Formats: sequence, structure tokens, C-alpha cells
Amino acid sequence: MTIHWCGTGLSAIPGLRRLIKAGQDVTVWNRTVDKARDAVGDLTDKIHAFDIDTLATQLAKGDVVVSMLPGDWHVPLAELAISRQAHFVSSSYIAPEMRALDEAARNAGVALVNEVGLDPGIDHLMAHALIDDYRASDAFDAENHLSFTSYCGGVPKIANPFRYKFSWSPLGVLKALRSPSRSIRDYSQLQVDRPWDAISSYDAPLPTPETFEVYPNRDSVPFMKQYHFEDHWPVKEFVRGTLRLNGWADAWSGVFAEVETLSGPEGDARLKEMSDQFWAENAYDEGEPDRVVLCVGLKAEKDGSPVWHKTYVMDAWGDAHGSAMARLVSVPVSLAVQAVLNGNIPAGVHAAPSDPGLVQAWMAEIDKLAQHLAIQDHVG
Repeated sequence: MTIHWCGTGLSAIPGLRRLIKAGQDVTVWNRTVDKARDAVGDLTDKIHAFDIDTLATQLAKGDVVVSMLPGDWHVPLAELAISRQAHFVSSSYIAPEMRALDEAARNAGVALVNEVGLDPGIDHLMAHALIDDYRASDAFDAENHLSFTSYCGGVPKIANPFRYKFSWSPLGVLKALRSPSRSIRDYSQLQVDRPWDAISSYDAPLPTPETFEVYPNRDSVPFMKQYHFEDHWPVKEFVRGTLRLNGWADAWSGVFAEVETLSGPEGDARLKEMSDQFWAENAYDEGEPDRVVLCVGLKAEKDGSPVWHKTYVMDAWGDAHGSAMARLVSVPVSLAVQAVLNGNIPAGVHAAPSDPGLVQAWMAEIDKLAQHLAIQDHVG
């Protein structure tokens, strides 16, 4: 069985190299062959120019297609995989069009696995582990009031005046600023049109405590079901959000003000101009370390007092082997590929696994990727 890895961008390389070094049969597809050769040419000569029609001629039953390409490619590649009775893996959020392929994937006996990068991905694993730990604890009570927070951010290890640096095109970050979010705050749904309308402060329980700015991201509410929250549990807070360095909101206030005014084709053109400018001014320098901070916490309260409260805390930064973002996105993707090949993930459309065995096995591998990974017990 062959792994067809499509895309060798900055966030793809560590996981791809891990699979090749493990002796897996990997064929690499990239729009620019020379870039792929620069990335993995020392390990393999199975490198081709990406073309979906050519890929179709090479795809066989039981193979795995990995899409590290832009999001528009995920569904077409997943559809191709189903037609060849092959599996599919990506790190991206499950789009409605991907979810709609569930029945076809089940009928074909193949797994379409998504949300297995950093965020979404590692954060899901931490959430499942916390929920399982809480359920198994003496403190568990269906009437406890729960607060769940998950904050993740890629930030510069060495702070700059802009309070942010870009690992790849800033366009995605700018477009995200125009996206509404939905979360739970004080037992009610909080709907926010723009991130800067809901920025708050978060004290991360790192070895040296540190405060960050955070805001809700996308629609958090459906993830309560994904994390196996029961419908009758009282939920005081539930938010999946983005984490930024202190001072980010002030540094970006002019950006917020302009983004607010943009719309239509002219607005999109201006976003592209801003993206190019930011890339020129605030990209990481060669060899400059990036940093990833991820904190996922669950608190249960009874009569207003915490009875169970734990937080996964991860802090990772770039080193001589590459960026923290690249390894934390792509290595979990490689773990998902291996799980699919081993038959550990059933047919259908799935996000990162909730099976305790897989969660613990993957977390043991992820522990090797971060300079700090711990569970903070705030009550015990």
C-alpha cells in the first residue's frame, strides 16, 4: 500500500520525512518538483508534479492520499480516494462538503480522516483525554457545572513590535479576522462578528506563568458533541480560541480598523496587498525560532467551588531541525496515516481519534515534539 503525500509546504515536511524514514512506501506529489526535491530528495526519488488526473492513474485500493494542499483540494482528493477504495488524511477542519462524503466512504470501506494537525488535532486529543480522566474521577457528577477552554497560537519566540510573525502567507490570518465566532459564556451562547470584539486575558499555567490575549475562534458549540459532552450537563463556558502575545490587539488596531471597512472584490484585493506587505515586513528570518503555545483545560464546579480542574499545557519552539509549527502540524498527520494503514480508524469521515489507546499513543509521540508538555492539576 502506497502513501500519496500531496504538498510539501513549510508545514508538511517533518511528518513526511518521518514516514519515509520509517520505511513506508511514499510517493510525493507537489506542484513544484524542485521544492519537493529540496525537502525530501535526500530520502526518496519518488517525487512527481502534482496533477490529480495523473494521481488517479497511480492510486490503488488500500492506498492513502494525504492532502497538505490548499483547502480547495481536500474534497476532490477525498472523492478520488473513495472512487479507488483508498483512504484520505488531512489536517484541516471538516467542511460540510467533506462531512457529506461519510456514507460514500463507509460504503467503500475507507476512512477519511481530518483535523489531525495541531489545532485542530492535538487540541482534540487533549480534550478527549481530559473528558475521559474527569469521567473516571471520584469528582464526576452529571450535575457539576463545567468550563472548557482551548487556546492555541503560533507566536514569535522573540517578540517583535507587531507582536506576531508569519510562517506562511498572512492572507489566511487576515481573512480569519473577518469571520464570526460562537461559543458559550456564562451558560449562554456568545456570538461575535469580529475577533477583536471578544479579546480577553488568559493566564497560561506555564512553568513561568505568562499572560496572553485570547479570543474565540470559529464555532465552538458543535465540538461539545465531538468531545462527548452530555446534553444534560450544565456548561458554564465552552470556547475554542486563538492565543496571541500581550500587546497584539494594540499593535493590530489599525489592521482591525481597515479590515472592518473591506468588502467585495476591492476588499479582497486590498487584503492581498496587506498580506504581501506583512509578509515582507514580518516573516520569520532564516533560522529564527517560532513558538507554539497550546492550553486545553476542563474545570468542574459544585456549589460554586472547583472539585476537578486540569489543564494540558504545551510550549514548543523552533530549533535546528525546523519550526515548531511544522512538526506539530505534520507529525500528527503522519500518526493518522499509520493508524489508517494499521486499521485503527473505521470507515467514514472522522476527526482526531477519541479512542483512549490511540489518544495516549499519539500523545506519547507528541511529547517528543514539545520542549514542555504537562498536565496541571489545579485542585489536587
